[in-house]
Amino acid sequence: MKYSAPRGTADVLTSDSSKWQFLENKFREICRLYKYNELRTPTFEETELFTRSIGTHTDIVGKEMYTFQDKGGRSITLRPEGTAPVIRAYIQHKLHGESLINKIYYISSIFRYERPQAGRYREHHQMGLEAIGSADPAIDAEVISLAVQYFTEIGITGLLLKINSVGCPVCRPKYREVLRKAVEPYLNDLCGNCQTRYEHNPLRMLDCKAPKCNELTNNIPSIQDHLCEDCSQHFNKVLEYLNSLGISCKLDPKLVRGFDYYTKTAFEIVSDSLGSQNAVAGGGRYDGLVEELGGQPTPGVGFGSGIERQLVILEALNALPAVKSGTDAYIVTIGDQARTIGLRLLNQLRNAGISADTDYSGKSVKAQMKMADKANSMLTIIIGDDELAQGIVKIRNMGTNEESTAAIDSAVNEIEGLLKNIN
Repeated sequence: MKYSAPRGTADVLTSDSSKWQFLENKFREICRLYKYNELRTPTFEETELFTRSIGTHTDIVGKEMYTFQDKGGRSITLRPEGTAPVIRAYIQHKLHGESLINKIYYISSIFRYERPQAGRYREHHQMGLEAIGSADPAIDAEVISLAVQYFTEIGITGLLLKINSVGCPVCRPKYREVLRKAVEPYLNDLCGNCQTRYEHNPLRMLDCKAPKCNELTNNIPSIQDHLCEDCSQHFNKVLEYLNSLGISCKLDPKLVRGFDYYTKTAFEIVSDSLGSQNAVAGGGRYDGLVEELGGQPTPGVGFGSGIERQLVILEALNALPAVKSGTDAYIVTIGDQARTIGLRLLNQLRNAGISADTDYSGKSVKAQMKMADKANSMLTIIIGDDELAQGIVKIRNMGTNEESTAAIDSAVNEIEGLLKNIN
């Protein structure tokens, strides 16, 4: 074969699309309950949107973005995450004027040049949401509650909520210096990435997956002991609200997010059904992002979750629901005149909301009946010369093999009634 999908991408085949639709529809349903509305943003944005929001010294900006120059000489980047485009749209379209709090969700493709891993591709798909305009710790708890409810309803078990506070511009700079001082004696023993992070983004050293770095940072001072009063009170309230909602969590002082824009609450939801790459959702608060991107000071909080990773977990748990497949009615015709009547009936059934199909390859009656069976058709409608002479169609229940007839002009109503009895 000459062509195949690029490395790190995958086709969603027709046999799998129902699984994606199940997840997307369930997410939309949960978001509706919480009064979040969908926003769709372009696949690519100006590169500066991401360098300013994510941070120039992050792995994503430094190594993983798909960036190119368009024909107008502008630097363009394929969307590497979902939050910054939503905030850009929020500012550009003055959404703050529509509501004090904007509750937004998205389902988008995400592009990152990284080594493909379980449930994470160079082009993968993410669902996420943003609550923009409230500093109330109760909305942090709401965002987490929505995620937990969604994962529970789609059938993911073995979940653990890990949570931390990463401070704010008041207390985090002081903690960075504490962190640098604590790590300095071991600096030469850290991996190359962490030695770079030591200078530019020291909190990211806490998140390093290299065993040596992980070990060396186990006993350093906790950020929890260096939060300012505002951050400490906010975090304690989040924990209180989660407890009142019956959502258990594990405090993880080493949990930081990969983006510079996070403040205060940071969280991950992990599953014990995956290996080391076990995060199924991640998010947190970003109270300075709207201002950083040119808007008025506006707090916000949100999360993102990869659809491919959800599917990997659900398949491991054998928890994907059986999706109804098949056809309500299959029309078998014999002869040219029957063909014309059959096509008209086919159109009438579809207009009535009944799924229906017929043969388009000129097969024999016997072969058409086999196709009706293969299509998992509940009813097979047979039209031939005998039926036309009587002005009727023959209807066969494929489950019981019982046959009945209906006048051609009232066949749609008769078929509707039979399908209701079957369902």
